[in-house]
Amino acid sequence: MTAAGCLCWQVKELVLDNCRSDDGKIVGLSSDFENLEFLSMININLLSVSNLPKLNKLRKLELSDNRISGGLEVLAERTPNLTHLNLSGNKIKEINTLEPLKKLPNLHSLDLFNCEVTMLINYRESVFTLLPQLTYLDGFDADDQEAPDSDPEADGDGLEDEYENGEGEEEDDDEEEDDLDEEVIDDEEDEDDDLEGEEEEDGVDDEEEDEEEDGEDDEEDEADDDLPRGEKRKRNLEDEGEEDPEDEEDDEDD
Repeated sequence: MTAAGCLCWQVKELVLDNCRSDDGKIVGLSSDFENLEFLSMININLLSVSNLPKLNKLRKLELSDNRISGGLEVLAERTPNLTHLNLSGNKIKEINTLEPLKKLPNLHSLDLFNCEVTMLINYRESVFTLLPQLTYLDGFDADDQEAPDSDPEADGDGLEDEYENGEGEEEDDDEEEDDLDEEVIDDEEDEDDDLEGEEEEDGVDDEEEDEEEDGEDDEEDEADDDLPRGEKRKRNLEDEGEEDPEDEEDDEDD
C-alpha cells in the first residue's frame, strides 16, 4: 500500500467530477476509503457501477450526466446505508430498472432528471409505489412539496444559527437607523441654536449702533446749548438753509 493509500481512511468526501473513466468503469477507488460519506462522479462517462467498492458509510452518491442504464443492484450490495442517490441525465428508461433500489432501506431522496423514465405515464406515482421508503423524487415529495436545500439532520443546527444571525442583523440595522435619527435631530438642534445665537448677536449690534447714534445726537445738543443765543440761532438757520434777518437788514442798508 502506498503512502497516499494509508490516508484513504481519513477521507469523508471525494469529488471526481469530469475525470474520464476507463472503458466506462470506476478505476482507482477501493474499500480503503472506509469512512467515505459523500462521493461525486459527475460526467465521467460511466457505463456501469460494477467496480464500485464496498463503502458501508457512504450516504450520498452523485452519478449524474453519465450513461448508466442498469446494474443498480451493485448499489444495494455495496452502499447499504445510502440516503441520497442522483442518477439525473443517465440512460434509465424503465421503472423496473429501479427495482434493486428497494433493498436500500435508508434511501429517501432519488433524482432522475433528464432520464427517459420520467416521460412515462404516472411516472411519479409508480416510483413512489415501487420505493415506499422514498421521501423525495426529483426534489419533491408525493404531495409536490419541495425538498429543503440541505439535509435537515446534518444542517439543522446551522439553519437555526443562520436564522438567529439573520434576526441579529435586523436588530443591528434597527439600532443603526435609530442612531442616525438621533444624529439628525442633534444636528437640527445645533443649527437652531446657531441661528438663535446669530439673531441675538445681530440684536446686540443694532442696540449698540442705536445707542451710539443717540449718544452723538446728545453730544451735538449739549454743544449747541453751550453756544450763545445768537450763535445758536444762527447755526440753526444755517442748518435749515435760511439767512439771518440781521444779515438781511445789513444788506438792505448797503
